[in-house]
Amino acid sequence: MPISESQLQTWANQGAVTTAKQTHESVRYALDSSTWPQGVSYDIYLQGSYKNDTNIRGDSDVDIVVELTSAFWSNLTENEKESLGLTPASYQWEEFRRDVLARLISYYGSAQVSEGNRALKLAPSAGRLPADIVVCGRYRWYSNLVPTADGIILWARDSGRELVTYPKIHSEKCSHKNSQTNTCFKPAVRMFKNARTYLVDRGVIDDKLAPSYFLECFIYNAPDGSFRSNFQSCYCDVLNWLREADYNSIRFPSYTASLFGNDDYQWSVEKAKKLLNLLVQLWNNS
Repeated sequence: MPISESQLQTWANQGAVTTAKQTHESVRYALDSSTWPQGVSYDIYLQGSYKNDTNIRGDSDVDIVVELTSAFWSNLTENEKESLGLTPASYQWEEFRRDVLARLISYYGSAQVSEGNRALKLAPSAGRLPADIVVCGRYRWYSNLVPTADGIILWARDSGRELVTYPKIHSEKCSHKNSQTNTCFKPAVRMFKNARTYLVDRGVIDDKLAPSYFLECFIYNAPDGSFRSNFQSCYCDVLNWLREADYNSIRFPSYTASLFGNDDYQWSVEKAKKLLNLLVQLWNNS
């Protein structure tokens, strides 16, 4: 017996957003209320499910980007930088991260702030959700010496590895996809995220099998025609397409890298196929 339309519609509903916005504003105030070195500028914004309107009931951690904008990094060679007249910035990412951490500790207290491998961790309190604060620099991708895409860059604490992502482009692409599908894409993402959570809550899968970001990127690749206002049809059409897809052609919404692979920023085909099979079983056995 299939999952009922009413259940899928409930799963497609968006979770609360007020506390996420309050958390974002709290972090902004904590950083804006202190004095910064002359010439230093930054931007603070949400990323992830709360930014993309794909958060579901029960989502907790808020992803907040604190981006240094008074300097930027790029894919240019040293010779190319010289030809464009670019010179090294005096205030670098390491200093910025250190200063952001110090200001957050000063505002919230040392017991509320800790360091993760890729983000600073802010503990929850009354009116504030737990937050992953991504301290990063601006990243520009150049093609033939012309900037063509803006992203963010940071370095992992454990390995020093450079990490580049494009959260604003991801958000723009998902919003465009939602518009192109008559606003059916984002509810579909929430529907599948809740189905995944249903399996996690019942111990069928581990919560690390299908992180929300990978699931959203995976679903994005389904054709626009798969997304319908009838949630039963949408569930089946998207799921069937993903099961038959050429995984070599599946890409992140924001850039051309493959979603699947062995790198730590990629998902595994094995995990994706396991999730899809369990989502089929969930449909058949409801």
